[in-house]
Amino acid sequence: MTALADIDLSIGNGERVGLWGRSGSGKTTLLHVLGGLTNPTQGDVMLAGEPLTSLDAAARGRLRSRSVAYVFQAANLLTSFTAFENVSFARHVSGGDGELGPADLLELVGLAAKLDALPGELSGGEAQRVAIARALAQQPELLLCDEPTGQLDSDTASRVLDLIGALHERFGFALVIATHDPDVAARADRVVTLEDGRCVSDQALDSE
Repeated sequence: MTALADIDLSIGNGERVGLWGRSGSGKTTLLHVLGGLTNPTQGDVMLAGEPLTSLDAAARGRLRSRSVAYVFQAANLLTSFTAFENVSFARHVSGGDGELGPADLLELVGLAAKLDALPGELSGGEAQRVAIARALAQQPELLLCDEPTGQLDSDTASRVLDLIGALHERFGFALVIATHDPDVAARADRVVTLEDGRCVSDQALDSE
């Protein structure tokens, strides 16, 4: 079975792209290929001007850690680490040394009062905001979000999407949000539609 076929996709600097499709359409696989987590069996993937497909695993990991960050459907926080420690660890692993430290990033996502909270002490929305702060700690050029609101109620989901959008405007990273929800995809500047592993539409949206 072919997971993806005939994909020809370019994500520009600072661009905001919605990746829409039903469950099983290939969205997550495409995110993994874009971010270097999965090497395609055919074709090339360029990231920050470098060919991911020709790098060995170690070199690909180094490039990924300094260029790409992920926000998944589940926050996937380290359960024995506090919110501060989760963000600090990501910053250390990626070698990030920006002006905003872990406490600053958590304040930015509205969690200044939760620095010492463990994941089990956070609501679903709070945990996802820690995951967003953790992603920002890597100072990514590309932020890949895989159904980032899939486990949240509608009000919390809307606030998380508003936050991601505001951070995109502030920091200017390229943003790709994979979703099965057309309303979430419509928040982007451009929507790429997948069906059975193929791109069936690539449409710029009216920004007005």
